Amino acid sequence: MNIKILGGGCKSCEALLASAKEAVAKKGIDAEIEYITDMEKIMGFGVMSMPALMIDGKVVSAGKVLKAKEVEKFL
Repeated sequence: MNIKILGGGCKSCEALLASAKEAVAKKGIDAEIEYITDMEKIMGFGVMSMPALMIDGKVVSAGKVLKAKEVEKFL
């Protein structure tokens, strides 16, 4: 599983990254987590609201900070 957190490096983006790591650990899933802050790459994914969560190439959440339990629902 490939998980990407897209954001500009702000506090909200860092919080979503932490939630994603916590959710993966709780579920015991083997996942690669990437934190992408390059705006050109983010725009290439078609994301306009940050932070955003992508799982296996699909944007599942944008514009809000999810808690670990909310991220677990997408895994």
